[in-house]
Amino acid sequence: MEPDTLAAAQTIDFSLLALFLRATLTVKIVMVLLILASVWSWAIIIEKSIRYRRVRREDDTFEDAFWSGQPLEDLFDRLGAKPRTAIERIFSAGMSEWRRSYRKGVLLPGSQRRIERSMDVTIAREGEGINRGLGVLATVGSISPFVGLFGTVWGIKNAFEDIAMQQSTNLAVVAPGIAEALVATALGLVAAIPAVIFYNKLSGDADHITANYENFADEFSTILSRQIERSAE
Repeated sequence: MEPDTLAAAQTIDFSLLALFLRATLTVKIVMVLLILASVWSWAIIIEKSIRYRRVRREDDTFEDAFWSGQPLEDLFDRLGAKPRTAIERIFSAGMSEWRRSYRKGVLLPGSQRRIERSMDVTIAREGEGINRGLGVLATVGSISPFVGLFGTVWGIKNAFEDIAMQQSTNLAVVAPGIAEALVATALGLVAAIPAVIFYNKLSGDADHITANYENFADEFSTILSRQIERSAE
C-alpha cells in the first residue's frame, strides 16, 4: 500500500457517530429506523418478561386459594365485582354464569355449556392481551436484516459513484463509503437477533400461560359439572 494512501486512510474517523454523520440521507433514515426498532423491541421484551413473571406468580397464588378447600362461593364473593388478575376473571366468569343459571333454586338446562363458553370467551380475551406486542418482535426479527441490507446496498452504490466521480480507487476514497454502508447491515442484525430469540421464548411462555388457563377452566368446569349432577338428582 502506498504511504500516501495509508496516511490518508489513517486520518479518517471510523467511529460509529462519524460513519452515521457521513452517510447519505437514505442510509441515515435506515439507521435511525433500525435503532428505533431495536429500542422498541427491547421495551417489549422487558415489559413482557416482567409481566409474564408477575402473571405466573399471581396464578400460583390464586390456585393455592382455589384448591385450599374453602367454598367457591366465598372465594367468588371475596374477589368482588372487579377481579384483578386474568385467572380470577376466568373464575369469576364461570361463577357468574353459574349463579345466573339458577332460577328459584332450580338449575336451568344447558348451564354446563354456557359456563364453559363464558370461560372460553374470557380465556380468548386474556390470551389476546398476553400475546399483544409479540407480533412486533416477529416483524422486527424478520424484516430488520433486509432493511439493513437495503441501506448497505444503497451506501455501496453511492461509494461506487464517488469512485467514478473522483476516478480513484485508493483506500481513502473506497473505505469510508463501504464502512458506512456496512453499519446499516450491522444495525439490522443487532435489531433482528434479540427480537427473534425473545420472540421464540416469550411465545412459548405465552402459550404456557394460556394452556394453564385452559387447564384451570377444565378443572373448574369438572367441579361445577359434579354440582350440576348433584342438583339434578
